[in-house]
Amino acid sequence: MKPLTRIRCAVVFIIFGLVVSGATAFPLVWELEGAASIVAADGNLDPAAADNGLEHWILKVREGLVETGEKYPFLAYGTDWLAFGHFIIALFFVPVYRDPVRYIGNLWVGLAACVLVIPLALICGPIRGIPVSWQLIDCSFGVVCFFPMWLVIRWTKQIE
Repeated sequence: MKPLTRIRCAVVFIIFGLVVSGATAFPLVWELEGAASIVAADGNLDPAAADNGLEHWILKVREGLVETGEKYPFLAYGTDWLAFGHFIIALFFVPVYRDPVRYIGNLWVGLAACVLVIPLALICGPIRGIPVSWQLIDCSFGVVCFFPMWLVIRWTKQIE
């Protein structure tokens, strides 16, 4: 495979990941309802009755989203902006797809974002009461994206 083709495939992976990640920020209640129906097979949606930590967390987050949505629906506007932010960040990789050498700076910023998501999750997670296991899932997004980003930078330097 030609270097430019490899670069473009990796950039498409990065863009796709950002768009999918952003799109999942819109239907949060629907997603949590689905997850709750899977983990609470008995139909009991009370977090206090959960059999394990994952079930408790999913049911608690679902309950929080539902109650907040009923009383304060405007707060969901924050996750709308989160989704929008993912879409905008993805757009910064479109020029990289077209001309990676010229837009290598976008890749360095993306690589920095991959690294910085880890301290963000590990600092803000405990402040917000997020379980450690969920913080690690959030960190994994930076780890998963780090490698294709790093490869694209490496391959771009080779074709310079």
